[in-house]
Order: sequence, then C-alpha cells, then structure tokens
Amino acid sequence: MLRSSRTLLSRGGRDEAGGPRGPGPQGGAGATGGSRLVLPPALPASLGCDAVAVPASYGFRVLARLPRSGCVFADADCWWWVVPAGSDHDLTWPHPARYAPDARVPESPGRRMIHCPEGTSPYTPPIPLYLVVCQLTGTAPAWT
Repeated sequence: MLRSSRTLLSRGGRDEAGGPRGPGPQGGAGATGGSRLVLPPALPASLGCDAVAVPASYGFRVLARLPRSGCVFADADCWWWVVPAGSDHDLTWPHPARYAPDARVPESPGRRMIHCPEGTSPYTPPIPLYLVVCQLTGTAPAWT
C-alpha cells in the first residue's frame, strides 16, 4: 500500500501520458470527454476521486454485498462507485466493470446519486468492491 501510494502521489494518480493505468476496457470515459461526478460538499475527496462502474443489472447485488459503500451514482445503464484516486493501480478490473479516472463518466442526463455514505468519506473501499465485482463476474481476482 505504501509503495502504491508513493507511486500514485509521484505521478499525480495517472501514468506519464496522463491516461488511466493498465490495459483493457476499464478506462471508461477516461481522462477525456464525459462529465465529472459531483460529490456533496460535506464529503471532501481528500484522496482524489475516481469511479468504478458496473452495469445497472449488477447494481443492487454489488451494493448488498459490500460492508460499506461511499457515494454511488446511477443512471439507466450503470451504477458508479466513488473510489480513491489510483484504485486501479496494480488491479485489472474485470469486464464488464469500467474504471473512470478523475470520476469522469459518459454524459447521462438521468444520473443521480442514489447512495450517500453514513460517515464523512465519499469513498467505497476499493478492495472489497473489486472482490465483489470479481465474484459477480466469475473472474478470479488478480493483482501484482
């Protein structure tokens, strides 16, 4: 964790090209295009802010399996969980999940926040979220 945090801070949460780290389709909207999820002012995102999406059909199952959830946004197609910046470091999020650096997600006029955390943190812990998504997609967890 310390190594990952140090690497994240030294790169500002992105690879040298400014895009999301890692291979595959998890880039989501990426650093370009889309709009940024807006958090309530009372929930500071002091660790930076990224988002992980799953198809709406997985939404309730993911939410029910997590011990704690931060801010969750939803539209007709996806549910988006707010995670600390760099939560994709050394992880390959399984398909059909999508990872959105800087919480930049595709435009959707119907998107709204459907879950606000009970505490003062806007974040869903990324490792439990990753494990739940892996379980639901039948994917073996893999990290370096």
